[in-house]
Amino acid sequence: MTKKLGFGTMRLPVLVKDGQEIIDIEQYCKMADMFLERGFTYFDTAWMYHGHTSEDAFKEAVFKRYPRDAYTIATKMPTMMLYGPKAQEEIFEKQLEKTGVDFFDYYLIHNLNVDNYAECMKYGTIEYVEEQMAKGRIKHLGFSFHDNAEFLEMLLQKYPEMEFVQLQLNYLDWDNEAIQSRKVYEMARKYNKEIVVMEPVKGGTLANLPPKAEKILRDIHPDWSPAQWAIRFAAGLDGVRLVLSGMTSLAQMDDNTSFMQDFKPLTAEETKAVFKVRDIIINNGTIPCTGCRYCIEANTCPMGIPIPDYFALYNAEQIDVINAATGWTPQEQYYGNLVGHGKGRASGCIGCRGCESVCPQHIKVSEWMEKVSARFDSVT
Repeated sequence: MTKKLGFGTMRLPVLVKDGQEIIDIEQYCKMADMFLERGFTYFDTAWMYHGHTSEDAFKEAVFKRYPRDAYTIATKMPTMMLYGPKAQEEIFEKQLEKTGVDFFDYYLIHNLNVDNYAECMKYGTIEYVEEQMAKGRIKHLGFSFHDNAEFLEMLLQKYPEMEFVQLQLNYLDWDNEAIQSRKVYEMARKYNKEIVVMEPVKGGTLANLPPKAEKILRDIHPDWSPAQWAIRFAAGLDGVRLVLSGMTSLAQMDDNTSFMQDFKPLTAEETKAVFKVRDIIINNGTIPCTGCRYCIEANTCPMGIPIPDYFALYNAEQIDVINAATGWTPQEQYYGNLVGHGKGRASGCIGCRGCESVCPQHIKVSEWMEKVSARFDSVT
């Protein structure tokens, strides 16, 4: 049986060199070694991850160090970055060069939603990747998806040749009407498509729970990490081929590969527990941002506001009850650091909503920015 954990490379470990964040290749190599030694093989990367360096890092950590049959690699055609009719060919050829491989085991059309699909139609993207598959440069073809269930059904009906679909599935988003995790999952199963799960831990939200929520889980399994609960929930769904986890340290790799070695899904009672946790988080006022950074990569804010960074700080405030009780939290300092490095304040948001048009989570960014500003701008 194929092991159901994939190594997502959106959030690799980083170092700061000359004032810039770069991928920590040494630690990435150690993480890849542990991943492969424990029988896992699936690496997931993409064109824009880590400022367009994630694919290059894969070449250094995996391609140059392991035989081609030791791993499988998935990457994606960035639909949000197709700047002209020749773009997809240029990007695809560059991806082969950056990763080092001469074929991709899995290739996805990235982030299909109603807007990006229009770009695909404009440039013949689906026809292009199918041509590459016919040439043997792609072994399995699918797409990642961030839209509603009705639109997913249209795509699955129109393109039955797509072998799999990558969906955002986690217990926090399960009944969220903006994300529609449950509905798109059920639609994929209706058409008997294999599912690759992304964001099972919701960008780290489900790994860093409010104390009250974490206690519910610790009372049942004291030795399980919160991330383990989230990944088990997603991996236990029928039709899920594997779950991607964006791991940033060797410790996280050790934890995830340990419990996924001999995977067992959640029981009915354990599933009830995670939905109790969900209700606590929802009532805690957090912003449903996963830190994908599409708002930064695909649509630069004209005011220089680091949107996901500010949202992460705001969300941390909602669960940092110990520090909040003292009247000061470290999030205030981090916010001040970002402003000090030349980033725009949350109060500078002009409400242009360009970021909202590319947000997979359909977050009303400009409205949340007012709350972020109210929390931080008065004290930093």
